[in-house]
Amino acid sequence: MAAFADDFLIGLREWLAIPSIGVDPAHHGDVAASAHWLAEALRRDGWPDVRVWDEGPALPAVYACWPAADPDAPTVLVYGHHDVQPVDPVEQWHHPPFEATLVGEELFGRGASDDKGQVAMHLLGLRAHLAATGAQRPAVTVKLFVEGEEESGSPHLTRLLDDHRDDLACDLVVFTDTPLYGRDAPTVCTGQRGVYGAEVVFTGGTSDVHSGRSGGGVPNPATAIARLVAALHDEDGRVRLRDFYADVIEPTEAERADYAALPFDEAVWLANAGGAQGLAGEPGWSTLERVWVRPTAEVNGIHGGYTGPGLKTIVPARASVKLSFRLVPDQRPELVAEALREFVADHTPPGLHAEVIARGDGAPPYAVDISHPAVGAVRDALQAAFDQPVRFSRTGGSGPAALLHGWLGVPVVYLGATLPDDRIHAPNERVVVPLLLRGAEAAALLWRLLPERLS
Repeated sequence: MAAFADDFLIGLREWLAIPSIGVDPAHHGDVAASAHWLAEALRRDGWPDVRVWDEGPALPAVYACWPAADPDAPTVLVYGHHDVQPVDPVEQWHHPPFEATLVGEELFGRGASDDKGQVAMHLLGLRAHLAATGAQRPAVTVKLFVEGEEESGSPHLTRLLDDHRDDLACDLVVFTDTPLYGRDAPTVCTGQRGVYGAEVVFTGGTSDVHSGRSGGGVPNPATAIARLVAALHDEDGRVRLRDFYADVIEPTEAERADYAALPFDEAVWLANAGGAQGLAGEPGWSTLERVWVRPTAEVNGIHGGYTGPGLKTIVPARASVKLSFRLVPDQRPELVAEALREFVADHTPPGLHAEVIARGDGAPPYAVDISHPAVGAVRDALQAAFDQPVRFSRTGGSGPAALLHGWLGVPVVYLGATLPDDRIHAPNERVVVPLLLRGAEAAALLWRLLPERLS
C-alpha cells in the first residue's frame, strides 16, 4: 500500500481541485470535468472498460468494469458519487475549499470525505489487490458506478439504472459513502435511514390585517402552525402520525450489543452536534440508537408573519413549517406522506386553507442482514486492515442504498473509512489520510474474500 500512497494523494488532490458542485447550475461544467478526470484516472490504472454516461438531463456519471479471470467469479458493483456540496459560507474555511491542503495527516477540501476521497480509496484498493496477488485481473469482476447527482437527491438515478440495467448487473453492491464510528473504533455500517420532507402551509386571507381591528375575529395561521407543530409529538417525543411505527423493524440484539459497546462521550458528541446543550429523544433508546435506528420528525424551519425589527401588530395571512422525517426499515416514504396529509387535515382550523407540499418522493431506508456472508467478509477485511475488533454501526443520514437494492435485486454492504466529524457539507471538510489507506487495504482484501464467501 505504501508504494502507491504518494501517487494516490497527488491524484486525489488534483481531483478535489475541480469544483463539481452539482446542485449549482453554474458548476455543471465542473461536474462534467470531474467525471472526465475520473475516467482518465481509471484508464491510467488499467481498467479495460471505462465510460462517461453523459445523457441529459442527468449530470455525468462514470462507469467502469474490470472483469475477473474466472467467468464464474462474483460481480461486485462499487457505488459512489463525485458531485459535492456548495462551500458557503466560504469565509469560514481555514483553507481554500478547492485547493486541497494537507495538514499533518488530514487533507482539507470539499469532497475530501464526501465522496471523492472514498471513491479514490476503492481505486487504490483494486491496485493494491492486483499487486498483492500478482494477477492481471481481480478475483471478482469489479464494476464502478460513480454518479454526479447524489447531493441533489439522485433525481435521475432510477433512469440511469433502467437505461443501463445490463451494465450494472451484479451479485453485490459495495456502498462507499459511509463513515467509521471513530478513528480507534472501526465499524461496519449495516444501514441508513430514509427521509421524507414536506412543507405545510396555512393560509387565511389574502393579506395581513391589523391585529387590533381583526385579532380575535379571524383565525391566525401562525398560531395554527404552532399548534400543529406542538401536536406532532407526544409527551415522550414519539411521532403522532397514524401508524407511524407500524412497519418499524427494530435492530437485532447483536446489533444493539455492539452499539452499547462503542465508546460514547456525551460532551464530545454534543460538541459535534453543533454545540447542543443537552441530550433529548425517545425514551428507552440510547443516543446512538436514536440517531441510527429510530424514526424521527423534525421541524427544519417555521415562518409566519412579521419577523423584522420592532413590533408590527398584525394577524398574518400565511404561515408555514418545513418538516423532515427520518425513516427506518421498513417504513415507506409514500405512507408517511399520506399520514402527514391526514394529520394536517385533522389539525387545520375552520377558516384556514392547508397545503402540504412534498419535497420530492423521499428516499426509503435500508438495512442489510448482518448474517449475510458479504457483511462478514467486510468485517473481516476491516479487522485485518485495522488490526482490532470491528463492530456494527449504522448511519442516521440517507442515501440511495435502498434504491440500488430494489432496482438491482442484490444486497448492499458498506465499506467506508471516513469519520463522523469530517465536517461533510460544512466548512473545513477533511479526511484522515491514514484511514483512507487502511480502507483501501480492506477493499483489497475484500476482493480476495468474496469469491469463497459468496460461493
